[in-house]
Amino acid sequence: MVIRPFYAGWDRYNQAIIDVFGTMSPEQLAIKPAADGWPIWATVGHTAGGRVYWLCGVLGEPGAETTPFVDPLTGLGWEDDLDTPRGATELVGALESSWRIIEGCLDRWTPAMLEETFVREVASGRQLHTRQSVLMRLLSHDAYHCGELSQTLGIHGLPQIDLWPPQSVEDTNRLRNDV
Repeated sequence: MVIRPFYAGWDRYNQAIIDVFGTMSPEQLAIKPAADGWPIWATVGHTAGGRVYWLCGVLGEPGAETTPFVDPLTGLGWEDDLDTPRGATELVGALESSWRIIEGCLDRWTPAMLEETFVREVASGRQLHTRQSVLMRLLSHDAYHCGELSQTLGIHGLPQIDLWPPQSVEDTNRLRNDV
């Protein structure tokens, strides 16, 4: 048994982000929540890059080369180069390619694999992480930045990200069949 059924619906987060930011203009993507905050494009890029960092860099999963973040352990992401704004097409590509890595994990990993421990070397020392802790980190990271981005969008009168849109009976039945 693989773990995908336990994370059913997470894919909607990714699609909701794509739906909102995939058609935005460069001017809209440049909006910041505050004068010293990241522009929208950087936060969206950071969200996608975090997936690659943790899954490919820390856990050693394949697929970084299929994303814009081919060397994930550098810790440098798009948000670190604010002089190179990213457009909607680039953001969609980063979100889709990083999501494929998550899907691969959900389709390969079993419940027994979730407790496997990995060591992460950081300046302050060694940290231990399990596959489960990384998945929970990524899921909550996606949700955290969706909330942050939605607040910024709302302040500027733009459509917000709806992670929990009302579902029709057909959608509910489809989700049940996917599980």
